[in-house]
Amino acid sequence: MIGKGGCTVSEACNSCSAAGTCTGESCSNEPKLTDAQKASHIDKIIAVMSGKGGVGKSSVTSMLAVSLMRQGYKVGILDADITGPSVPRIFGVTGRAGVSKTGILAPQSRDGIKLMSLNLMIETEDDPVILRGPLITQIVNQFYTEVVWGDLDYLLIDLPPGTGDVPITVFQSLPVDGVVMVTSPQSLANMVVRKAIKMVRNYKPPIYGLIENMAYVQCSDCNHRMEVFGKPQGKDEAERTNIPFLGELPLDPTLAQLSDAGKVEDYQSPVFDQIAKRLAEEIKKHSGEKLA
Repeated sequence: MIGKGGCTVSEACNSCSAAGTCTGESCSNEPKLTDAQKASHIDKIIAVMSGKGGVGKSSVTSMLAVSLMRQGYKVGILDADITGPSVPRIFGVTGRAGVSKTGILAPQSRDGIKLMSLNLMIETEDDPVILRGPLITQIVNQFYTEVVWGDLDYLLIDLPPGTGDVPITVFQSLPVDGVVMVTSPQSLANMVVRKAIKMVRNYKPPIYGLIENMAYVQCSDCNHRMEVFGKPQGKDEAERTNIPFLGELPLDPTLAQLSDAGKVEDYQSPVFDQIAKRLAEEIKKHSGEKLA
């Protein structure tokens, strides 16, 4: 964890013979912290994963960040979808990331959510990113180790679809505390999300829960619920895979319009806020914290 470097003698630190603790910098078993890491403290790192593309994972990540921010938490988003970044556009952040002696300075959204994405480091947002896997994973690592995140309660990592290089790098190299899965009602999406769930279980992070996106459309005139992609399967899928079901979200044209305009922080959704609260509760359960 950033800002939590170090080990104790009980952890069999071979190069530390003195009693007490070490900072990690003199310990051969611990990587040295960068200046950016020393200037940062992140309490929880949460990866948001879908397995399949097109289920609205980046929108869910962004709205989770907004909802957690409204609960009073300090939040950041690491956009790990290097070849298809979208988070800056959703938040209307267009300026390029700054650089200081300490590290890369994460730009902030209007309401104070810190963001880092490759689109904040290239000349224009529609320039293609043509990179092979090793360079992509190197960039993801740098977004963690070289960015000055400061004090955050939550850092959300918006993973690209699939179970390839970037998710592997994130789970092997970053101290991820837990994972949120995103799916949609189609059987195909649920089949692929099961692959992602099985992948995560090969690593240590717990899965905090499953969110089913685009489960229905609510008519603004009569409030009739239309299940345009078929009957929602998220709750059953969560039970089948033995993970918590955080809730289902509507397909809302208002969210799409505000995201296109870079004004996602103006979106109001009691449903989203309830899901964010359930997520916070699951995180506390896994942390052994008492619920408020």
